Order: sequence, then C-alpha cells, then structure tokens
Amino acid sequence: MKITVCTLFPEYFDRFVTTSIIKRAIDAGKIEFNCVDYRTFTTDKHHHVDDTPCGGGAGMVLMCQPIIDCLKAIRSENSLVVMLTPQGQPFHQSTAHQLAKVDHLILLCGHYEGFDERIRSYVDKEVSLGDFVLTGGEPAAMVISDAIIRLVDGVILSDSHEDDSFENGLLEYPQYTRPVEYDGLKVPEVLLSGHHENIRKWRLKESLRKTLHQRPDLLAKRSLNREEAQLMEEIKQEDEKK
Repeated sequence: MKITVCTLFPEYFDRFVTTSIIKRAIDAGKIEFNCVDYRTFTTDKHHHVDDTPCGGGAGMVLMCQPIIDCLKAIRSENSLVVMLTPQGQPFHQSTAHQLAKVDHLILLCGHYEGFDERIRSYVDKEVSLGDFVLTGGEPAAMVISDAIIRLVDGVILSDSHEDDSFENGLLEYPQYTRPVEYDGLKVPEVLLSGHHENIRKWRLKESLRKTLHQRPDLLAKRSLNREEAQLMEEIKQEDEKK
C-alpha cells in the first residue's frame, strides 16, 4: 500500500516515519509513505499557495492551482483522494478498514481557512477526525495513517487488533500483566485459571460492561446475540446490587 500526504509541512512527519510499527512497516516494504509539498507545484514566483477569501473575511484560503496541479501529478487510476476537513464524514474503525484496502491513498491536508471549494471536484472522499478544529490537517493525516497502516496485512499479527476497541462494535476488555498482585490490586483469578472458555466469556462480559458504562451509544447500534444478551442481563443485575 502507498500513502501520499499532500501538505505545506512535510517535516511534520519526519518522526512519524522513523518510529515503532510505522518504521517497521516501511522497512519491510509493507507500506510506502511519502509527503508532497504543495509549494512544489505553485506557479507563483513567491511560492504562494493561498490568497484572501473572495467576498472578504478573515484568514487565507488554499488556492486551486497548486493543489489541483499537485493531484494531477501524483494520482493514478488506483488512487483514492481523501480531503481532510471538519466538513467530512466522521472517521471510524470501519473507515480505516476501507482505506486500508486502497492501493494508493492520497491525503490532502488543509490549512488556514481551508480549501478553495473548487478543489472538491478533484476529491473522492472527505473525512473528519471529529467534531473539533485543528490548526491544519497534518495531525489528522498522521492519526488516520497510523490507524490504517496497522491493519495492512503483515504489519502486525491479526490477533493483535481483532479484539481492539471498535473492531466488533464494543470497547476492549480490561488487560492485565505481571505481577499478579500490586499495591493490593489483583489480577482476576479467571485469567490465571488456564480455562480458555471461561476466559473468553469473562472477556466478552467485561467488554460489554465497559461499553455499557462508557459508550452506551455503541450498544444502541449493535444487535446482541443470545450469549451477549444473557451476559448483559447479568451485568445489569450486578449493577442493581451495587
């Protein structure tokens, strides 16, 4: 998979590509990651990529010419162009899975007051990281790239992400490691039992419990199977006794 980030600040990603799983994925040839500077494509002798908004107003707007010429130069038949903007569709784990299947993903980072509206004619998809505003699209591009790269085949073991929060519509169950007891706090005995079925059920129940208490909105979107419904009933009964 190839990811190209189009940005005014390619240096923003210097540490990103040399750290941890991302670096290993690049070194192993699983991912090709590069940045393209909009300024490379400007025809303005002063290398301007922005101008004042038509009709007046504060701030500056990214111009058509450098952005569109950049896209024309780097996109191919296998490319998907994603504009990062607060006006886009919210980014979810399901979005990460969809984008991880793309051969060449191009991420457009905005800045200032955003993009000239006409640039949207050259974009395949608009994505928002959430209902908040960032100084630019670079932090969003980094987060989205990280979420995608870890899903690419061979980057990490599938077991490492299949139980992650949001993968199955639930938050992840609690995790523990040694020592078995620390400062009076103990690892649940079931996790030390070696009984795989009991451990599986405990993890599912605790995943349901955490989702119910912290993100009930996720449960509202999910149809529970018979086992999950029974465990949910047990959780509610336990909550009532507290």
